[in-house]
Amino acid sequence: MPTNVTPEYKRAKAAFQNARDAVEKLSCLKEMLRTVPKHKGTEHLQAEIKTKIKELTDELAGPRKGGARTGQVQVVRPEGAAQVALVGPPNSGKSSLHARLTGSRAEVGPYPHTTRAPQPGMLPFEDVHFQLVDLPPMSASFVEPWMPNALQLARAALLVVDPTATGCVENVIAIRAQLEEKRVSLVDDWSGRLARGYLESDPGPVPAGEPARREERTTIEADEADLLFRVRLRTLLVANKHDLGFDADEIEVLEELVGARFPAVAVSAVTGEGLGRIGTLLFHGLGIIRVYTKIPGHPPDKNRPYTLFAGGTVYEVARLVHRELADSLRFARVWGSGKFDGQQVGRDHVLRDRDVVELHV
Repeated sequence: MPTNVTPEYKRAKAAFQNARDAVEKLSCLKEMLRTVPKHKGTEHLQAEIKTKIKELTDELAGPRKGGARTGQVQVVRPEGAAQVALVGPPNSGKSSLHARLTGSRAEVGPYPHTTRAPQPGMLPFEDVHFQLVDLPPMSASFVEPWMPNALQLARAALLVVDPTATGCVENVIAIRAQLEEKRVSLVDDWSGRLARGYLESDPGPVPAGEPARREERTTIEADEADLLFRVRLRTLLVANKHDLGFDADEIEVLEELVGARFPAVAVSAVTGEGLGRIGTLLFHGLGIIRVYTKIPGHPPDKNRPYTLFAGGTVYEVARLVHRELADSLRFARVWGSGKFDGQQVGRDHVLRDRDVVELHV
């Protein structure tokens, strides 16, 4: 039966869902366990939270001495505006695409399973970067046991496929099914920011105040643990090897057969065709906003913006600058989205792309 939760639990849950690294997630989980109502109806949820706390504690502690692990822990610490995972079947050209987008030195070969471990790299877009993590290929017959752990901190996925390859549809269906079993969903819900199909023009700025993730139910139900710990990755279908020849109709058929309407873009890691669209799609699709900070009496630093998701607040910027700074924050002055330049605002003021913020403690 539904049970009302405390405001403290709601805040801890929201913080967990927006946490940027394992340390922050662990802290939020401990707060959730402390504030969740303690009764028979939440016993399953409490057990799930305790299990997750143990997993993150072991992960942060590093490899055990003299003890065997059931699986390899392969988690890349997020950097940049957002972490994006590259997933796909063997020989889809993921590593070639990753190398072309990020300049990484990922091993590339004309044979399956060239990639054996997560390979991070940075994709520049205007004055921000996305962290692209190339992961080993997946198929109906094999998925690395540590793959779900590697996807925990990602915000989106590039599903890289070769539409000309035999068995492409079957592989995509198998990949989605394998991940679903591990509470990882590749979803086509980009909150209406992207129209399905090829991006023909700049979709424009994200409306102020629109959250990066849909607000979930505020009561604990039987499936609360699944809602809480399921990873939902907004997915962009990247149809690679366009230089080999295929058209938009083939992508349409592929999506119909796999039962998903992912935004799609045709690219070629060989010729570079379409690669410039990926950063634009991620930036607008994820609702990234850039915030510049300034010291009183000095111009803003426009070289290294802090990045938030749409709906981000002054308090979140303060946490990115320094966690202790956020606790002592009194007010801020904002240039850009305020009613007037230098407007004094509180910690809950919602920011917009390219705002300038002056923090006062």
